[in-house]
Amino acid sequence: MNGRTIAAAALAVAAAVAQGDAGQVRKIEDAVRVLEEMMKESDKSIPTSLIRDCAGIAVIPDVIRAGLVVGGRHGKGVLAVRTSSGGWSDPSFIDIKGGSVGWQAGVQSADIVLVFRTPRSLEKIVEGDFTVGADIGVAAGPLGRAAEASTDSALKAEILSYSRSRGLYAGLTLQGSSIREDRKANRAFYGSDIAPKDILAGKAAGAPEAVSKLKAALAEAEKK
Repeated sequence: MNGRTIAAAALAVAAAVAQGDAGQVRKIEDAVRVLEEMMKESDKSIPTSLIRDCAGIAVIPDVIRAGLVVGGRHGKGVLAVRTSSGGWSDPSFIDIKGGSVGWQAGVQSADIVLVFRTPRSLEKIVEGDFTVGADIGVAAGPLGRAAEASTDSALKAEILSYSRSRGLYAGLTLQGSSIREDRKANRAFYGSDIAPKDILAGKAAGAPEAVSKLKAALAEAEKK
């Protein structure tokens, strides 16, 4: 392999990394948009008390569910956890996949926010893979800033889900969905192979500027 070939290969790799990096930045920007929009209306927002007290939050924009008799869903997003100082960690990229069987037809896009209420609810996903409803219980969260978790028996679940659905389906269930680390996205964004637990522990070097936007949006969501 001559010098020109090596140089061309290096440029190709650099271009691929840059493209992947840009894609992850857009995903974080989408997550910020979803979080801000879902917190706008006081009667339909996630209660700030739940955000203040939670162990972590996942934001998954534009989850697609499509089906005709056999349905499925797929989406990519980010997960951030509460740090020991009370702030928010750098995000780890995640991937959600799942399927269902039944008489259904249509296509639906939904923005999803998952509120992890306890450190235990995060253990499986930090390890890289878990199934919603099997490993950890999930329930639809209450709406409105004045909602009280203690008044709703469904809130015994360790994960609360929120979604904004668009399309033909009446709703979106996450039962049986698999959530795992998006290793390719993490590598593109942080520039190296790094485990989710190390990213969330603040061990990723040189996190891009987009991370600060997500942390600011999460901090603002606690105040509304």
